[in-house]
Amino acid sequence: MAACSFIDYRLQAHGVAVLTLDNPPLNLTTLATLDKLNSTCRDIAGDEKVRAVVVVGAGEKAFCAGSDIGEFAHVRHDVVGSKLARENEAFAALERLPMPVIAALNGVALGGGAEIALACDIRIMDETARIGFPEVKLGIFPGSGGIFRLPRLVGPARAYELLYTGDLIEAGEAHRIGLVNRVAPAGQAFSAALAFAQTLATRPALALSLIRAGVRDSFSQTTRQAIDRTLADSHRVFTGADIEEGINAFFAKRVPVFTAPRKMDHGKNSDE
Repeated sequence: MAACSFIDYRLQAHGVAVLTLDNPPLNLTTLATLDKLNSTCRDIAGDEKVRAVVVVGAGEKAFCAGSDIGEFAHVRHDVVGSKLARENEAFAALERLPMPVIAALNGVALGGGAEIALACDIRIMDETARIGFPEVKLGIFPGSGGIFRLPRLVGPARAYELLYTGDLIEAGEAHRIGLVNRVAPAGQAFSAALAFAQTLATRPALALSLIRAGVRDSFSQTTRQAIDRTLADSHRVFTGADIEEGINAFFAKRVPVFTAPRKMDHGKNSDE
């Protein structure tokens, strides 16, 4: 059996990158996973060829079943510094990527695996998969995003229920409460996510990047700050290259072909 790589990253056609959580069969997150995820996100963020990202688990059993509990004995003396701070940094790096990110939940997504999914924009779930936050059953709670990202998606009441009980839910229920965007037929979560990413890769890269950052940051902004941000970002797209192509295609009654890079000014946006 080939050794796992923890994180596998490959740029496919049409500007779609596939980031695979590669620690089968359960793709448990380890310290090595977190460090590689963080460094891979830095590589992706700096690559203008990447226009959309799909995150998927290796194999067919799990997207990610959470943390490797076997490592707990080595980090309990300083769990925040040794593990949780690194985990939050890695998941935040995924959330801050300057392009759309789609999670293909091709198997169970538990604990830290569900928190990885929460850091993505879109979640497409296999109809046979389950998702949940069982940490409370170990005497702990989700410490890497579940507490604050989950209620943004499903509201506080449903978040409390999932976090308090630690119960897992099926794909249909996850879709009903807004935790996942789409449910795919058995075995097709990845292909559905890839097809969706390929569609998004044809959209204007700068506009998508500004949408992702604007929606994400709106949760910590006042209305005045959000308006100012929207106006500044609107100036960028209205003075960018893509609008010319968009307008020309509209009047020519053809499909626009957006090829301009994001050209994100990382020194002046909230991705710092």
